[in-house]
Amino acid sequence: MPKQKTKRAAMKRFSVSSNGKVQHRAVHQAHFNAKATGNETRRKHPDQNVSSTDSRRIQDLLPYA
Repeated sequence: MPKQKTKRAAMKRFSVSSNGKVQHRAVHQAHFNAKATGNETRRKHPDQNVSSTDSRRIQDLLPYA
């Protein structure tokens, strides 16, 4: 049986934690951070968990994650 291919677009956008939860970067926080302090910038960029509904779909795109 041939190997499954990983969807590269999904691999760039999602990661799987050690507990098996799918995570993504916070949205709408990529620009206008020059004036913000370091603490503000770090607070704007936490990884967020994907909903359980979408998590199963994303794990199908990432067979080896």
